[in-house]
Amino acid sequence: MAVLECKGLSKRYGHTQALDRVDLAVEPGRIVGLLGPNGSGKTTLIKLANGLLTPSEGEILVCGMKPGKESHALVSYLPERTSIPLWMTAGQLLDFYQDFYKDFRRDAAEEMLQHLDISPKQRIKQMSKGTREKVQLIVVMSRAAKLYLLDEPIGGVDPATRDYILSTIIGNYDPEAAVVISTHLISDVEKVLDDVIFINQGRVMLQSSVDQIREEKGMSVDELFREVFKC
Repeated sequence: MAVLECKGLSKRYGHTQALDRVDLAVEPGRIVGLLGPNGSGKTTLIKLANGLLTPSEGEILVCGMKPGKESHALVSYLPERTSIPLWMTAGQLLDFYQDFYKDFRRDAAEEMLQHLDISPKQRIKQMSKGTREKVQLIVVMSRAAKLYLLDEPIGGVDPATRDYILSTIIGNYDPEAAVVISTHLISDVEKVLDDVIFINQGRVMLQSSVDQIREEKGMSVDELFREVFKC
C-alpha cells in the first residue's frame, strides 16, 4: 500500500487554484523529491497530507486513511519555518517530544545533538538560525514515523550543515517508511533521492525514479528540472 496517495486532488484559495487534479503515489522505502519553483503547490500538498488543510476536491490518503487523528500518529512534519518554542532548552524540547509522541526515539535524538556539539542545556533562543534548523530536524527525524514530510529542510543552511542534514535523513528512517522532501535546491538533494515529482502551477508534470531519468534522458535530475522549468 502507498504511504501517501492523491486521487484527483485539488485545492483552491478563493479564485486561486493551488493544486489541480493531482494524482500521485509515494511507496514505502522511498525518498521522494517534491520539486518545483516557488509557488508551485509544494507546501499546499504537504499541508494537506499533514491535515492542516482540507481538499477542495478529490482525496488524499496517508497509509490508506484520510488525514486525521489516526494518520497524525504516522506523520512527522518539518515545516518550512522553524516552529520550536524559543524559551525551551534542547533537552526540554526532547522531553516535550517524548511526552507527545509514543514513537519518539530519544536515544537517537541525544546521539545527534552530541554529534553536533549542541548542549541539552542550551536555550533555543540563544542558538543560531542554522543550529535551530538542525535541532528541529533532529526531533522530526527521531520519530519512528511512516511518513516524513520535510518542507525546505536545507533552505537556509551552509553546505556542511546541508550534508549533515541529508545524511541524517538517510540514516534515520525505517525502510518501511517514506520521506518526501520539498525543495527547489535540486542539485543538493539529488544524491539522496530515489524518486522525483515535478510540480508546477498546481499540476504534476512528471513522476519518475531518479535512475529512470538518468537512463532514459541521459541527464541529472537538476539538468532535467532546468529544462522543464526554463523561463
